[in-house]
Amino acid sequence: MSGRSFVHLHTHTEFSLLDGASRVTQLFERAGAEGMPALAMTDHGVMFGALDFYEAGVRTGVKPILGVEAYVAPTSRFERAPGESEEKYRHLTILAKDETGYRNLLRLVTDAHLEGFYHRPRIDKELLAERAGGLIGLSGCMASETAQLLMSGQDAKAADVAGSYGDIFGPGNFFIEIQDHGMAEQRRLLPKLVELARSSGLPLVATNDSHYTERDDAKPHDVLLCIQQQKVQTDTNRLRFETDEFYLKGADEMRRVFADLPEACDNTLV
Repeated sequence: MSGRSFVHLHTHTEFSLLDGASRVTQLFERAGAEGMPALAMTDHGVMFGALDFYEAGVRTGVKPILGVEAYVAPTSRFERAPGESEEKYRHLTILAKDETGYRNLLRLVTDAHLEGFYHRPRIDKELLAERAGGLIGLSGCMASETAQLLMSGQDAKAADVAGSYGDIFGPGNFFIEIQDHGMAEQRRLLPKLVELARSSGLPLVATNDSHYTERDDAKPHDVLLCIQQQKVQTDTNRLRFETDEFYLKGADEMRRVFADLPEACDNTLV
């Protein structure tokens, strides 16, 4: 396992419906060509692609890691926000490290749909604490609870939240997730996340929130987002990705992006 390699731990496949544009087979072909030892699947709130992903990994000799980008309710999964302006969910990256974790992940996703569905299938911290065995947590993207608190200047509360997730997942099983897709807001957040990791003693891990396989897929992916929102590309009032950096980057690319934080890349191999 080369110290110059890298493992993508935040990857959306075609099973992140109308949001992920990466075919499972293409992802593993790319990871294999890059000499990456493993690859994770973290689709939005679902595990529809788990079997296809696992079998493709076995075929190509790249270890498949099954996970999900979960939606976490602000309070209880049973509560519904009273108004449209209220916060409905936050993001959290969860990975299975063994069979116990895989079974717990299936249960979490099932209960998110049956008990917590409100705009999205949601879990809550109570449910997560009951089903945390065999799971690894990453703090998530800019839409995570930790990141949102840091961006709003609530550093102490963000530290408390990160600490609570550290307690839920257990020692060595929760990481502060950092990303850099060339977005100004993300680059303002990055040093705050690094400081949080250092002050809390939680390890850093680098991800790239891949939604398509190659850089050239950015434009077709934008069309996919338009279909999701029933809007056209010229519409300025719609969700769009600010850069074309949300692809499955090579190990050297990722290590250049985080050249000042090599441990964050090393931890993907852990």
